Amino acid sequence: MNLLEEFDTISAIATPLGTGGVGVIRISGDKSFEVISKIFTKQNLEAGKIAHGWIFNEDEKIDEVIVLPFKKPHSYTGEDVIEIHCHGGVNVVRNILDLTLKNGARMAERGEFTKRAFLNHKLDLSQAEAVADLIHARTKNFAIQSAKNLSGVLGQKIGEIKNRLFEVLSKIVAGIDFPEDVAEPEYSYLLDEFLAAKNEIDKILSCVKSSDILRQGVNVAIIGKPNVGKSSLFNTFLNMERAIVTDIAGTTRDVIKENLDWDVPITLIDTAGIREGNKVGKVEEIGIEYSKQSVLDADLVLFLFDISSQFTEEDFEIYNLIKNKKHIIVANKSDLKKYEETNLPFENENVIKISTVSEFGIETLKTKIKNTVADFTSEDTEFITNKRQQECLNKCQESLIRAIEAAKINELQDLISIDLKAALLALDEITGEVITDEILENIFSNFCIGK
Repeated sequence: MNLLEEFDTISAIATPLGTGGVGVIRISGDKSFEVISKIFTKQNLEAGKIAHGWIFNEDEKIDEVIVLPFKKPHSYTGEDVIEIHCHGGVNVVRNILDLTLKNGARMAERGEFTKRAFLNHKLDLSQAEAVADLIHARTKNFAIQSAKNLSGVLGQKIGEIKNRLFEVLSKIVAGIDFPEDVAEPEYSYLLDEFLAAKNEIDKILSCVKSSDILRQGVNVAIIGKPNVGKSSLFNTFLNMERAIVTDIAGTTRDVIKENLDWDVPITLIDTAGIREGNKVGKVEEIGIEYSKQSVLDADLVLFLFDISSQFTEEDFEIYNLIKNKKHIIVANKSDLKKYEETNLPFENENVIKISTVSEFGIETLKTKIKNTVADFTSEDTEFITNKRQQECLNKCQESLIRAIEAAKINELQDLISIDLKAALLALDEITGEVITDEILENIFSNFCIGK
């Protein structure tokens, strides 16, 4: 984007395209009021007052709408903003968007409204990233955590750490520049402040595992030999007939995935039954290899076997494949006559017995999965961070560790200040005081158009 386009007037559809009650077109920039005046029946709009009327194209009425006008800086972007709330049909919103573009606006790029909010100091960069997290949240829990960052929780904590370190830097610089008037701070003071700042960084980084799981989810793979009920269990969890279920061995030939919201996002994976022998065709053989790969990639494995029949050599081989992974042992077909087995490679008390036909034990299994998944996360999810923010925090921490070691040996404070400045720059990258165009482009290109 060139400089002439950086702050011209933009327009985009702010709601998903489709049939619905309401669609929203958003305009932002100095010409917003001029654009709406050319296509809206009511003139002289007042900021903060809702206006009702018609969008028109020359003499033709397009739709009856509500218009919300905002004057800078009291808007989402910090610029003059017009929101047109129309009926939600695809053609309606596109027709109105086309009229805004025809009358002085240009099409907004991905994330450009939020980018302008950041550039106009309506949001810091951590809050802007929280907007994208909130939009794309796969679970209710992650949406709640993202809203905390949007409210400024992470930015405020980073600001507190920066203020502490900046005060230390100010005292060091004053002692260096004005040695006759200002004494250099004591090394014990430097050490205490650096350690306190590092501890605050450690608290944020202690939430990284929880952050990643809430953001990316947990892969749960159902593994077993053919005809033990993997696809039936998969369908039971989804409460829909997603996978084909028959009594023919090898029905599932590929890996099937679906998402579940069980407090954290879960990707449930149905796999091809693992077996060997001459009856295995080429396609099924590929599916079995995919199943074995799913074991390696899974965070949690559900090892399923048929309790109504003998525990076979194939069962033993599959169990050996998954026993060193985080797993839950599930005995299916408990509604049928139980086969008395005395040579199982695990204790019976570790087995959850279920029936996908009667749904006996399904809720117990769900609870076990949820509790196991919960073990992947710590209870402390106060701070939700993304990879970029985590990299900045790690850079800050590394600089603080060097400053701490230097303070311990009474290093020249002029040299200590170098690491201190590096720590502050890393924190500035999180909130956006120091940022490159490349990083900005990377962040906002992941937004949808209209946000």
